[in-house]
Parts: sequence; C-alpha cells; structure tokens
Amino acid sequence: MFGSTRRDFLKGAAATGIVAGTASLGLPAIAANDPIRIGAVQPFSGGLELFGNQAKLGIDLAIKEINEAGGILGRPVDVIYEDNKTDPKTSVERTTKLIQRDEVIAVTGPITSNARDAMAPTHKRMKTPLLYATNYEGGACDRYIFSFNTVPNQELAKLLPHMNETAGNSYYMFGADYVWPQKMFETAKGIVGELGGETVGEEFTPWGVKEFTPVIRRIADSGAKVLVFALPGADGITFIKQAEDLGLLNQLTVAFLGFSEAYLGAFGEGKGQNMWVTVPLVSSSNEPGVQDFVARIRKNAGDDVIISHYVMTHYNAMQALKTGLEKSGKADRESVVDGLEGLTQETPTGPLAIDAASHHVSLNMYLAKTEGAGLETVEALGTLAPEAGCA
Repeated sequence: MFGSTRRDFLKGAAATGIVAGTASLGLPAIAANDPIRIGAVQPFSGGLELFGNQAKLGIDLAIKEINEAGGILGRPVDVIYEDNKTDPKTSVERTTKLIQRDEVIAVTGPITSNARDAMAPTHKRMKTPLLYATNYEGGACDRYIFSFNTVPNQELAKLLPHMNETAGNSYYMFGADYVWPQKMFETAKGIVGELGGETVGEEFTPWGVKEFTPVIRRIADSGAKVLVFALPGADGITFIKQAEDLGLLNQLTVAFLGFSEAYLGAFGEGKGQNMWVTVPLVSSSNEPGVQDFVARIRKNAGDDVIISHYVMTHYNAMQALKTGLEKSGKADRESVVDGLEGLTQETPTGPLAIDAASHHVSLNMYLAKTEGAGLETVEALGTLAPEAGCA
C-alpha cells in the first residue's frame, strides 16, 4: 500500500515561472517505481473556488483509494494541484507548468469553458490528455480531451419539459456572459419552441456585478413563469439572494443550470427552495452506491462536508484513468487516451460509458429540486447519452 504524496495546491501559486515550449520536449525515462503524476488545474480563488473545492474532494478520495489499493500498475499516484484563479491565462500557465516541469501524464480540470478552451491548444500540442469533469456546452472534441460530466441535452432535455408541464410555458433566460450560458440557452430555446413555449427574455451579465435589482425587475415585469438560470459562483449566489428578497422567486420557478448543493448554505437558512435541476448525482439519494460514496467522502473529508455532483464526476475521472491505464498496460500519455476510449467504468450511480469517438460520457441522470439544505430526487431518469456537439 502506498501513502498519498499529494502536494498542497497553494504551493503551485509560487510556481509560475513558465517557459513556453513545444511537444517535442525530450522527457527523461521514468523509473518503474516512480510516482505517476497527475495535474489538477482548478479554481481555488477568483470567484469559483466553491467548484474547485468540490472537485478536490472527489480527486483526493480517488487518489487515496487508488494508492491504498496498490496504485496504478504497481506505482503510487501523485496529484499536483494548481490554482488557476478562475482565469484563462493563468490556466494556460499552470497546465504548461504541469506538463513541462512536473511531467504529468494527464490533467484534470478546469471549471469554466473559457479556461478549458484556453488550455486545449496546449494539451493538443503537447499530446497530454485533459480530463474535463464539469458540465458544459459541448463541442470540445479532440483526441486529448475527455468529458466526464453533462452536455446540454443531458441537462435540459428532461428538465424543461417538466418545467413546461408544472410551472408554465413562458421563459426568461439569464446567465453569465460567456460561452457556456450562451450555448445552453441556444439549446434551451430550441426545446422551449418544440414544447410550444415562449422565450420572453434573454440576458447575459458580466462577472462581478453586485446589484441585480434592475434585471430582477425586468424578469418580474416579463411575466415569465420559468427562469432558466446559468450564473455560477459568487455572482449566482448574490443574484438568488436579491431575487428572493425582492419576491421574484414567489412568482416564477427557477431551472438552475450547473447547480451545486454548496450554494444552499450560501443563500441562507431556508432560502433557495423549490429550484429545479437535472444532475448526475443527488447526495441524499437512498441508492446504496450513493450512500456508500457519500460515507467515504465524509470519512475522508469530514462529516459536515457538502457533496455535489462535481465531487463524483472528478472522482469518476480519476478512477477511469486508473482503469484505462491498467487496460493499456502502460502509464504514459498516449496510453491514457487509448485506455479511456470506449471504456465502461463503474461509478456510485451505475455504469459510465465513454464514447470512443466523441470522448463524452453516458450517465445516469436525476430530476431533483432544492429542499432544505440539499436536493430531493423527484425522478430517476436512467441513462442519458450525450449529444456531444462534435463536427
């Protein structure tokens, strides 16, 4: 059994002296008993640390369990954390450092699509897999990118028909001004049209807005019955708190995209109730696999820790990496790709299947609503295949 040799992510903040290079770097031979190094580029500051910390919970447990079971191909695993500060430029610097200096065989992260898109050319040029475990808009299709979370059809195809049936058929869409909300709303408007509904308003906001009263009034005045909401992190928390204080949540229902249970404590006790989501994990589920996973996370990180689907998808990515390398029989970057393509991996909610062509995953999905301090499952939707958006 191996003890984990993880480096604290804060050490990465000082390691910013990056030399831009190419994929033709001659890497030294790795001894058979040297650690297999995996990089993690996540936001631990800059506004989306809520998500970075959730990702870290899943990665930490996976690496601990892998090492306690003998590592990968008889070698211990070392995960090296880097804080991208919720910034695309910093994301590129950090992933370049991990690939060139630390010689990782794969990187997991980041959270935002802007950061992922900024990192992708580096991963392609340096032929190093990026294991992306955040829900996103689709279309990131490359030999060196694997997506372990949902794309629009998996999150919207069941959520919006339920909203149309139970809440009303008029929709207002509000989110952050970047590619994920834009693409999500594009898909959502198509589904709304097919349902015979009407999109009565659509707005995007820059990061860092502190006062949302004007947009809340516009949404209220629109008469919309459903708010399709895609504003992550601290800004989203601010909006929901102000919308609740101004009474908006009493006149419509929120379909919350990219939801994390970690939001609820930030809204305040009893706040943010009856918001609807479609997610690949509900931590309050009575499914045995979920209960066991939640118990293992809490044993590793503390009884009070909040557990969202971001914890599980990052855990899944690390466990799939192990399975893929053992299938390949070698621990190098190309073997990660070859091993993950077409892989089926057991997860806390059932089998995860990686499509060999698109590198996106089929997942068991759940329709749920916020209730109390967490989510309540309304319907288990079964396995939903991804419409990855590859050309």
